[in-house]
Amino acid sequence: MATYHINRSGTSLGTFSEEDVRTGLQSGRFLGTDLGWREGMATWQPLAQISEFAPDISAAGAAAPPPPQDASPGSIPPVTTAGARSGLPWDDRQEKGFFTAFIETLQMVLIRPAEAFTVMKREGGFGEPLIYAVVGGSVGAIVAFLFSLLFHSFGMFAGQRNPLGAMAGMGIGSIGFIVLVPLAIVIVLFIGAGIVHLCLMIVGGANQPFETTFRVLAFTQGSTGVLQLIPVCGGVIAAVWAIVVNCIGLARAHETDTGRAVLAVLLPLILCCGGAIVLVMMLGLGASALSHH
Repeated sequence: MATYHINRSGTSLGTFSEEDVRTGLQSGRFLGTDLGWREGMATWQPLAQISEFAPDISAAGAAAPPPPQDASPGSIPPVTTAGARSGLPWDDRQEKGFFTAFIETLQMVLIRPAEAFTVMKREGGFGEPLIYAVVGGSVGAIVAFLFSLLFHSFGMFAGQRNPLGAMAGMGIGSIGFIVLVPLAIVIVLFIGAGIVHLCLMIVGGANQPFETTFRVLAFTQGSTGVLQLIPVCGGVIAAVWAIVVNCIGLARAHETDTGRAVLAVLLPLILCCGGAIVLVMMLGLGASALSHH
């Protein structure tokens, strides 16, 4: 069943199933003039003009201003008022509580990323998303590090090379690691967001400022970082799902098509891999040339 985003006078009312919207129209919770959007629709439209709901709305409530017509294919059309995004649960942690807001945001980003980044506020400062990223990323990395210490003490995966295992083998203590992880997350997040935003500009998908890109990557990092709690394969799962969530998040937050978002996320990886291949080939040719002398 389709899921609809409902907006009234520039304020997001949330995301609802088709049946919930129909029931809300019949009970008076929703109005025919409220704007609705779902996957596959080119623009936001008044509920009275959406065929699924027209029978539930009286003709008197059907009048509404025409929806915007400038949305590009594959993107979520903007509503006419700038304040349409209600924000993630993390923005309401003063009311919900720190732990509850974190868990609700975590679930939303990991399970329903399209919905999460459709309602995410594009601006509002770097501090709030950065705190979320540091908390989620640190918890996952620290627990993964402790797993590596445990496995190392039992001699498990001794022949495998991985950063956490190598650090454990060098005797880097838990206290030092706990201090270094948040700092590393902050540095990598700002640099990574800068690179991705530049790539997004190159492919023509940067419809919002750098802050929007940073917020997408921060909420993605804080959420997928927790997946490292899964023993042994958590790091791989976190890395793969982070790429998927970042692509969806950038497409929704920048209101661009998914292809541009995917290209912006993968372009740095492609360039790095391509550069590594070229370097190896050059070294191979150089070694071959020297062997002939």
